Amino acid sequence: METTIKLSDLIIILKRFAFLIISVTIIFIGIAIALNNFVLKPVYKAETQILVNQKYEQGDQYLSSQQIDADLQLINTYNVIIKSPVILTKVINNLQLESTPEELTQQISVSSTNNSQVLTIQVEDSSPAKAVEISNEVAQVFESNIPQLMKVDNINILSIAKLDENPTPIKPNKILNMGIAAIVGLLLGIGIAILIETFDTRIKSERDIEEMLELPVIGSVGPIVEDKRMIFSRKEKKKMPTQSRRVGGV
Repeated sequence: METTIKLSDLIIILKRFAFLIISVTIIFIGIAIALNNFVLKPVYKAETQILVNQKYEQGDQYLSSQQIDADLQLINTYNVIIKSPVILTKVINNLQLESTPEELTQQISVSSTNNSQVLTIQVEDSSPAKAVEISNEVAQVFESNIPQLMKVDNINILSIAKLDENPTPIKPNKILNMGIAAIVGLLLGIGIAILIETFDTRIKSERDIEEMLELPVIGSVGPIVEDKRMIFSRKEKKKMPTQSRRVGGV
């Protein structure tokens, strides 16, 4: 026999197990708060922008499609060079970092907006000051080494990363984590309530009898409540023969 739950039954279940559902939700929110404050380390981000200016001859008034494609390929090449061990090893030595080039690569991302000539170097670190320091150092090392690597001297630092007075971490997103925890706790609480109700085999209503016997209920007898006056009169009748025997004995 399949068990189906109607919307009206679900509402009744939610009301009956409201305390359980709310408790599970609060527990999950508490776990999220603990993870945000004591387990997950804050991560800060710093950005440095580099401008790549291609030089053309004075007679060239318009950029050909081949020249534009060459610029785009050069930008893509710079993305790889910035994260290469050649650049990162010098950054590690200059800043005396304990990271390896492979580990530092995981902290750095390079992007260009809409294939423009501006490269954005982003560095993530648990220390906001170190993130700023690494981001600026990567840009400076790249600018000083690119002429020897690519025979190009048209790299300029457009904007350097700066340390804010009150830096805000980008990770963890506490509000998002708490929201996810609340949703998970709410769904889990509802699931537990439905499971408890599903495995509860006690008969609590006429519908339970109909589903169990697969027969319609013809009639039902409500609870019988005796009147206190009727109970009192019965007790008086029981006492009357005893009193009459006492009178006869006298």
